[in-house]
Amino acid sequence: MKKIWKLFPSVLWTVISITVILLFIKTNNFLEIPKAVLLFFRLLSVILLFIYALRKKSLTTWILVCMVAGAEFGYDLPEIGKKLQVFSDIFLRLIKTIIAPLLFSTLVVGIAGHADLKQIGRMGWKSLLYFEIISTIALFIGLAAINIGKAGVGVVLPPNPVEAPITTIKAVSANDFVLHIFPENIAKAIYEGQILQIVIFSIIFGIAVAMVKEKYRSPMIRFTESLAETMFKFTNIIMYYAPVAVFAAIAYTVGHMGLDILFNLFKLLATLYIALIIFLLFVLLPVALIFKIPVRPFIRAVSKPATIAFATSNSESALPSAMESMEKFGIPRKIVAFVIPTGYSFNLDGTTLYLSLATIFVAQAAGINLPFEKQLLICFTLMLTSKGVAGVSRASLVILLGTAVTFGLPVEPIFIILGIDVLMDMGRTAVNVIGNCLATAVIARSEHELDDEAAKKFKLE
Repeated sequence: MKKIWKLFPSVLWTVISITVILLFIKTNNFLEIPKAVLLFFRLLSVILLFIYALRKKSLTTWILVCMVAGAEFGYDLPEIGKKLQVFSDIFLRLIKTIIAPLLFSTLVVGIAGHADLKQIGRMGWKSLLYFEIISTIALFIGLAAINIGKAGVGVVLPPNPVEAPITTIKAVSANDFVLHIFPENIAKAIYEGQILQIVIFSIIFGIAVAMVKEKYRSPMIRFTESLAETMFKFTNIIMYYAPVAVFAAIAYTVGHMGLDILFNLFKLLATLYIALIIFLLFVLLPVALIFKIPVRPFIRAVSKPATIAFATSNSESALPSAMESMEKFGIPRKIVAFVIPTGYSFNLDGTTLYLSLATIFVAQAAGINLPFEKQLLICFTLMLTSKGVAGVSRASLVILLGTAVTFGLPVEPIFIILGIDVLMDMGRTAVNVIGNCLATAVIARSEHELDDEAAKKFKLE
């Protein structure tokens, strides 16, 4: 019986693969297969997945299973699927309540509890240098991918595109960029979800606590330690709801968009995902090997936060899970609390790759041949603007619009991209989270504080 059960995952994914193939065959009308047959295979796949999840008893497995189940539900019952977004929004709201107190408590404990202010400065310049190098490589991979794939060539623009509502934002000057880093009101920063401003406030607060007398410092450290532990338990409670949120998010996406749009813009979507995979395999993997990060345990550690980010298309939703996983991976809390939140503003690898790719796609779709020098100028502009609107809703689209206008490109192709932006956002958000987790491990290794034994023993919950 045990030998049979070991074969179950292989059988499971084989059935899923067959189901997906049959579904796409039907969608493309290559063969006429009865709908009842397709429905049977899809439901059988979902049932087998739920059996597998029950046996596994792993939260990550349940999240993956609910992704598949949500896609099936949204495809067969699109009208109901469209109404399920509220359940994923509940999860996002609960996660947002965690972020500020979690960042504040972990940073204050990390700084004031160890009182090693030189290490904070050292981690700061190491992190920024690492972020800039990796983000620049991501930009050039996106640039190369779209120039090789030419996904925008031959795209027929609609005569009167329906302009979806997009959050507008004024052009970000150098002064605005610098001012945006520092909070004018911590309550406002928390309300708006400005992670970098919360980090700056917490760092200065932690330094202040480290400088006061022991009789004042000890109670504050005990309070923030208790707050941090409580917030991690709070996170654990909310994470039990994650599979429901993932199911609702995927069901809403598939129900709202359907599957036809995948074929209409498949070349662009494929170009992005191939570029992201290349970035993971030929940039992040070598970095992990160079800094001697245990690769397999690291993959296990990032699987849950990356899956949550992929399903919800929201980096913030994975922040508490990423911090907890990296701490269990053997990285000290003070490093985790400093690097990951900072990376959320300065190390958005997936987003920067997408922006360079999407900008050149706009030019290709409009029939504009951009010389390589101008493409480089666009990339260097994106290096700055992509870090200047952290916390803005649908920031990547805002930056893309602003860049198009700045360089005299038409905005009509951007409204074509909107059709699959959610699907593109899923991939780039997951890569953002993976990149920030790896950055944390790299900085920990450079500080000689990565616990290899804990890393090698990491297990999924």
